[in-house]
Amino acid sequence: MSKDFVDDVVLNNYKSRGSYTPAKKIDLGNLYLIFVSGIQAPQDDNHKVVTDDVEEQTKLVFEDIAKILSQADASLDDVVKAVIYITDMNDFDKISKIRAGYFKNSMPVSTLIEANRMTRDGAKIEIEVTAIIKK
Repeated sequence: MSKDFVDDVVLNNYKSRGSYTPAKKIDLGNLYLIFVSGIQAPQDDNHKVVTDDVEEQTKLVFEDIAKILSQADASLDDVVKAVIYITDMNDFDKISKIRAGYFKNSMPVSTLIEANRMTRDGAKIEIEVTAIIKK
């Protein structure tokens, strides 16, 4: 099956440990559907996140998601669904407050679950989103 209607969205300096695309932009005719892979806080050369602070990690993740969406001609205001994974449910209130600031206009449907561990050493949060925009 041809996938001519699917474009990869990759930032120039994006580092990954695996074989995946940070985002896919799918042409649905009058709309584009954008899937952003789970994003964790930026990593150093040893695959360790650059900060241990969950609030700072959360902000960095949202900023990276905003950059990826921007490259796909979208923004956080276009997000319709968010899935958030955290390693400590006790951080929920801190994360929720930051999340509310970034999603104040879009109010996406959301899922939040606690996970045992992330793929990057020290990562405490991972967020994946789905957005939709008009052509």
